[in-house]
Amino acid sequence: MKEERVNGEQLELAKKRCRNVIESVSSISTNKITPSSQRTLLKLARSELAFLSRSSFSLHTLRSVNIGHIEAVVHILQQPFVTGVSRVCKSISVSSISGQKTADVVYVDIVCTLNRNPVWIIVSDRNPKYISWNESHSSKGLKFRIEKLLAVARSSVALKPSSVILFFSNGLSGVIYEKLREEFGAAEFGLEFTVFDCDFSEDLEQDWVNVLARTYREASVLEIRVNPTKDDGVSNLDCAEDTLLLEAAEQQQGFTKDQMVRERDDSFLNLISRMTFLSSEAKNADSNTPRILLQECEYINFDTTPLIAVVSEISNGGCEKLLVTPEAELREKYKGNYEFVIGQVMSEIQNPIHVDLGSVISGKRGMICQSVCSEFKELVSMCGGPNEKFRADLLLRCLKVVADCPSERMMSLPTTRKLAMKNKIVFGTGDYWHAPTLTANMAFVRAISQTGMSLFTIGHRPRALTGD
Repeated sequence: MKEERVNGEQLELAKKRCRNVIESVSSISTNKITPSSQRTLLKLARSELAFLSRSSFSLHTLRSVNIGHIEAVVHILQQPFVTGVSRVCKSISVSSISGQKTADVVYVDIVCTLNRNPVWIIVSDRNPKYISWNESHSSKGLKFRIEKLLAVARSSVALKPSSVILFFSNGLSGVIYEKLREEFGAAEFGLEFTVFDCDFSEDLEQDWVNVLARTYREASVLEIRVNPTKDDGVSNLDCAEDTLLLEAAEQQQGFTKDQMVRERDDSFLNLISRMTFLSSEAKNADSNTPRILLQECEYINFDTTPLIAVVSEISNGGCEKLLVTPEAELREKYKGNYEFVIGQVMSEIQNPIHVDLGSVISGKRGMICQSVCSEFKELVSMCGGPNEKFRADLLLRCLKVVADCPSERMMSLPTTRKLAMKNKIVFGTGDYWHAPTLTANMAFVRAISQTGMSLFTIGHRPRALTGD
């Protein structure tokens, strides 16, 4: 009787855990994971809850519960350094040269970006003593699964990870740990996951009581490099050598942040002064310059849209002038874009774009590819006014200009209307440099996420040139 009561309590606790996971997944921002990934997790958690709700309590039922695995996946997704999540709890297969899918299909818990690199994360919530290395009557063994996983990873192009992260939420035995280290070169993962999850509910007396808590203190997190012989900083040295400064170094001679801010004390200059500039050593470096610069600080890859937003008169105190200008005059000037411009003016009044961008670029090194540089200059030349042209000239002097060098995985995607070559070059160059791309082109970002590729991007609100 006592055993039945204990099992019944465990069953109710498992149901509460399911409800808690459903609530946690529902609260994850779609800026963090794609809507399809969110739906997948909700479906899994609801399926577990439905299974538990229609089952009578028994030892077999409790052993069949898989909520711990889903909890661990959600725990990882909630880590602040996990970005660009494109797939969750899905199988990945590799297409052969003939276009037919091979028999190699692997299950990956999370496809995302960690430390600016694309990774696959595999989660295990098993008791360490039940994790077998070789094939047994109930399992093909961890060794087989890792071999197959790495084979698919190395054969992938668009979804190819730089490494595979193994998250054992309940830890690993010393024997299995040594096997992973010796046979696959696994090493302790460099970033620290939080070790404790705690959720609260309110009792009838309005006092907060802890009803659900889980520790990941025993978790073991290992990393296996997919191609360990390749350079970790830049994926192709020959291409990296071609991305030396094309013009920024000459433009920056004698140009310092202090001098710039003294020239004109406004939000534009304060904004770009927050970026990190090239050191004199990096500016005069030899063919290893890309490595030096990447080690010196993190990069932000600018699409054309944030450059426009930074220099736009709307973002630089021009809102009041536009609002007092007669509507007829503005409609004549902006034609069919009148509502668009006024909408941006109201957005700027409520949320100044320089404030938002300042938190993104502070302490980072700005970079643009040659295509963006050319497009930005052309747009400013055609549509910018004298103030906007002045700002554009100063902004370009603060940015590292690199050659168009899109990553192999980006170029492996088919070129379509939604995946235009122009955008593949811009975002692919950022991907090659392991730098997040700052952009207002969310249509392209959504199109990329639909392919399953994890891409590190940062969105911003758009601004237009006003001709002032």
